[in-house]
Amino acid sequence: MTAADAAHRLPDVPTLRARCCAVPAAEALINPSGEYAYHVYSPEWSPTEEVFSVDNGSGDDYAVVFGPAGVYLRFFSHESVMSPWGDDEERPWPGILDTLPAVFRPYVDEPAFTEDGVPRLTGCIWRESADTRWHTGDIDFPENPENTDESDDADGADRLLGLLLEGTAEAFRDWAEDYYERPVDLDAVRRVFKDAA
Repeated sequence: MTAADAAHRLPDVPTLRARCCAVPAAEALINPSGEYAYHVYSPEWSPTEEVFSVDNGSGDDYAVVFGPAGVYLRFFSHESVMSPWGDDEERPWPGILDTLPAVFRPYVDEPAFTEDGVPRLTGCIWRESADTRWHTGDIDFPENPENTDESDDADGADRLLGLLLEGTAEAFRDWAEDYYERPVDLDAVRRVFKDAA
């Protein structure tokens, strides 16, 4: 699954926002201190914007920005062949940003989403407030010479966005039990996820 596939699976904006709130709230059941939290929701990221952010601590991250213009989702997979650091030019993969609306351009250069002035992204998805669907750039994805399953995840969308796309208490429980290596109360998680499906 690439960003283009993920764009077809993303829910409407209210449901996505509910999921982005539910995931960190459910994680707080397991990690009440919030120390080294994997998922963070910042309702006051700016006076007009909210951000859901994820950092796996191993070089991969993504963020969903909710603002007056719409929603901007960017992600970065450090092992992706589509990384800006994959060649000497240090720029996003061709096509990712070519059709990005101007209202979202400030996020490309946002210091929280760059490294040494280079946008940390291997993919992005957006939806302006008046849109009826999600959009991505027109991208020629690289072929995987080994012809493995990884060719379906060239930009990292499958590995990074799976939990957000699934959006269920069961998917969160499975992730949390694997990550925290302990049992998770599914009924408690279901109560948190009741509006996120």
